[in-house]
Amino acid sequence: MPIARVNGTDLNYEDHYGHDDHGGSGEPVVLVAGTGAPGRVWRAHQVPALRAAGHRVITLDNRGIPPTGPSPAGFTLDDMAADVAGLIEHLGAGPCRVVGHSLGGLITQELLLARPELVTRAVLMASCGRADALITAMSAADIELADSGVKIPPAVSAYRQALQNLSPRTLDDEDRLRDWLGILELAGPDPSTVRAQLGLEVIPNRLPSYRRITRPCLVLAFQDDLVVRPYLSRELAAAIPAAAYTEIPGCGHYGYLERPDAVNEAVIEFLTG
Repeated sequence: MPIARVNGTDLNYEDHYGHDDHGGSGEPVVLVAGTGAPGRVWRAHQVPALRAAGHRVITLDNRGIPPTGPSPAGFTLDDMAADVAGLIEHLGAGPCRVVGHSLGGLITQELLLARPELVTRAVLMASCGRADALITAMSAADIELADSGVKIPPAVSAYRQALQNLSPRTLDDEDRLRDWLGILELAGPDPSTVRAQLGLEVIPNRLPSYRRITRPCLVLAFQDDLVVRPYLSRELAAAIPAAAYTEIPGCGHYGYLERPDAVNEAVIEFLTG
């Protein structure tokens, strides 16, 4: 995986060209992952679908995800937005389309305010314009756990993540659930390794500021999301002047992995519109 030196840090990234491997006809699409997730989380479903649609697809490991450069002094949401802006400029990919999930959605929203000339349109998945009481409480608990030094057994972490991030439909499908539990047990983030990212999703009410976003946006919510409940995404869509809202049924916070076909269809239709 190549590394770009941008905004004072080294960012791991991948640059996938379109279906012919000589550059897609569509604009570049940058995919920004959520808390604790590496860029490779997009490889299974979104990268192939976007490449098949002719797009150049760029993914990155956000600041704080090893082996991307450490930031001993800590960093902010604005730093992470500047990282994405710096990578777009480093690759000569702007203006482009940007897709962000969860914390990646917050990063994208701040990018839209700070550097709108780099973005033509954006998809904001499972994102919001303010942290409510539950998001704030979950974040505080994650920080306390990371700072405690307690190591939760992978099997315990896996079932807790499943309950928090998957839909009842997936939980009721025993074969799918076994697959998910296996994946989560092997690939679940260690809170101690992503400590610097924890808490960044606890934002003040940014909805008034997001009324200044001028680029077309698709706010994509997941019906059974217990982390960023759909009402928070509806608030966000209502605040952004040129925003559309779509809610995908039968999936939770990991909706882009639970129902990738439905999510990809909505994303590609919007990005090519």
